[in-house]
Amino acid sequence: MGQPLRVGIVGCGTIAAAYLHTFGRLSTVKVVAAADLDLARAEAVARDHPGVRALSVDDLLADDEVDLVLNLTIPAAHADIGLRAVAAGKSVYGEKPLASTTAEARRVLDEATLARVRIGCAPDTVLGTGIQTARKAIDDGVIGSPIAATATLGTAGPERWHPSPDFYYSPGGGPLLDMGPYYISALVTMLGPVMSVVGAASRTRASRTIGKGPRQGEVIPVSTDTHVTGVLVHASGVLSTIYMSFDTVATQSARIEVHGEEGSLVVPDPNRFDGDVLVRTLATTDWDTLPVSAGYVGASRGFGVHDLACTAADQEPRAGGRLAFHVLDVMESLLRSAYEARAVAVQSRSERPHAVPLQNIIAGDS
Repeated sequence: MGQPLRVGIVGCGTIAAAYLHTFGRLSTVKVVAAADLDLARAEAVARDHPGVRALSVDDLLADDEVDLVLNLTIPAAHADIGLRAVAAGKSVYGEKPLASTTAEARRVLDEATLARVRIGCAPDTVLGTGIQTARKAIDDGVIGSPIAATATLGTAGPERWHPSPDFYYSPGGGPLLDMGPYYISALVTMLGPVMSVVGAASRTRASRTIGKGPRQGEVIPVSTDTHVTGVLVHASGVLSTIYMSFDTVATQSARIEVHGEEGSLVVPDPNRFDGDVLVRTLATTDWDTLPVSAGYVGASRGFGVHDLACTAADQEPRAGGRLAFHVLDVMESLLRSAYEARAVAVQSRSERPHAVPLQNIIAGDS
């Protein structure tokens, strides 16, 4: 009705600063409250952002001035906070993943349906000009009918830079569950939902050594697979090959490539909102950069909340709970396939999100 969506943030860690910066550029979202188990962190947010009140988690969830809870807690708490917010009659937008398991995530979605509130979930990088320009090129037939895609992430592991990387190497961690949502969300946005998967996984070392911070030199155990690869079979027939690793030094190849009957696309890093989309067709001899043609211009973390606020009540937000559930289901299925050495059908279905027309909605920009 022309009023900004009133947001209460639960979890005032590092990522909260990125959301607060984005919301300061938007007229559709207004942060009114902040909460954290460490009240001092919520008080710091309130001190730096006039109009934001520091509350306990319980008080924020009960506050009638909060329309939507932005859930920035650790992944293990995503389902609990989400369910409590829904029970209080509030919509929820959360960091990825939607929950630790599909069983927990399904309960969040089911309870939200009963309460008639909305669920959104990161990553919202798919709403930026990078992925959306690539999607428009595919939809416009620039490369002909899509046949295959590749999605590649290879690093030496977060222990080289993260001061407390233990959770990356515990059950529920690993490269697929940590970074896979960016890549799989992009693949589904461009190429549609996934029907089945075939996967394999491994780990090269039983321990890792922390490289920076106060715990530098400390050895931590590895209790999850650190290299996951596989094939995603899309409902459209496209075959996407995915490679997520904490065991390699680096990769030089494109993060995502999409190949069609008449051409190929190089898609920018799905952990970014923008970036060049390159195309080469049967009629050309070199790679050309496509002009930006779709997506939110200047988008940054938190645009998914804006998109939810602007989406009609009878429509699913583009960075919505159904997409997040499907992505989590694909990842769980891929790991199950690796452990059971067989193809696994993906049980969930998610409609391909609506495309984002090229638009600049940043307050103060022309």
